Amino acid sequence: MDHDLAAMVRDKGMKYLLFSFTDLFGVMRSKLVPAHAVEEMQDEGAGFAGFAAHLDMTPADPDLWAVPDPASLIQLPWEPELGWVATNLVMNDAPVGHAPRVVLNQVIEAAKARGFQMKSGVESEFFLLEADGSGIADGQDVQDKPCYDQMALLRRYELIREICDVMNELGWGPYQNDHEDANGQFEMNWTYSDALTTADRHAFFKFMVRHLAEKHGLRATFMPKPFTQLTGSGCHVHFSLWDASSDTNVFLDESEEMGLSETAYHFLGGVLHAAPALCAITNPTVNSYKRLNAPTTTSGSTWAPNAISYAGNNRTHMVRIPDAGRLETRLPDGAANPYLLQAALLAAGLDGIEQRRDPGERLDNNMYEAGADVDVPRLPLNLLDALRNLDGSSVMRAGLGDELVSSYLKLKMANWHDFMGHTSEWERANTLDI
Repeated sequence: MDHDLAAMVRDKGMKYLLFSFTDLFGVMRSKLVPAHAVEEMQDEGAGFAGFAAHLDMTPADPDLWAVPDPASLIQLPWEPELGWVATNLVMNDAPVGHAPRVVLNQVIEAAKARGFQMKSGVESEFFLLEADGSGIADGQDVQDKPCYDQMALLRRYELIREICDVMNELGWGPYQNDHEDANGQFEMNWTYSDALTTADRHAFFKFMVRHLAEKHGLRATFMPKPFTQLTGSGCHVHFSLWDASSDTNVFLDESEEMGLSETAYHFLGGVLHAAPALCAITNPTVNSYKRLNAPTTTSGSTWAPNAISYAGNNRTHMVRIPDAGRLETRLPDGAANPYLLQAALLAAGLDGIEQRRDPGERLDNNMYEAGADVDVPRLPLNLLDALRNLDGSSVMRAGLGDELVSSYLKLKMANWHDFMGHTSEWERANTLDI
């Protein structure tokens, strides 16, 4: 091991350590390990029954071992005796090929073999609800256009400050926090990093926000579209590719109009090409498609894409160019698995570079107004369409591995069929008398 995890835990005065992994559905799973037992588990890991999580396993499978990555260790500033560490899943002495963090590491290695490293940052939006999840916690947050509302932000000052202070203490470089476009919705930003670090921080951020919200008597949710009339929660990703040996941004070309290199445009072409299949990863739930292609919300805009297109600094498209040397995809939502999100974007982009995919002409129109008048492909209308696109995607199968894609499809299709087995109140209201 590069680091002695047990010594790190001991030196920091921790009494317990959460050995954590994120399953295929993005649910965080953990075991609470006392400090004195870390030494015997740091090499072989903590044991789990894989079938008990959202993984493609059965009760007959052997033990699943969660082997900690010491570089990911976080001491909880609000509970210093407790630590959290991300783990990689192993079974029968081999990495689990459909485990999200394992897959991300494999895609990162594939990029490294080509001389590249992806750096990224996420904008993870969330709602603060009543403790029982019944509605928005702030009864005064009722404006039609509540985005950046100072008073609504300050009514949640104690919680937002605590989360921001934690990120600052952890060295994440938080730089702005705001009330977002929906009532009860917030966004907190921290500095970009390499894809694995960003994924670990994204996973921890979701846990931290939920946990600290509970301490304040609230419930935080990253559900893509919890309220029909309000803007959904996105998880926009800003990303760029760097030379792994010289740490030079290979997306940057200051001589080009938008400041992007040929490599950047090929990467973009790969993301656009894979978008129909990518949706199954970036928008992984039935509810995700209530955010995509949605009707206008109370604020006047969904702020979510409705087509596979790109633009300059224009938020109505799936991908925008916010600045020289980087891209932003506005496709992902709050339900996206932090590890698969990074892995899928990188895999699609690497394919774009290898195949020299052309992203086509930049569109600088308002896609919300243009609608069907613009001849560009549309995003999937529901999870089933996205899953079928993923099933037929040679790019995603090659980039993420057949095991990941097959296992993901197996569990997600079961999830879709479970959804279809339920009758909604809308159906009763509209078809009871037919």
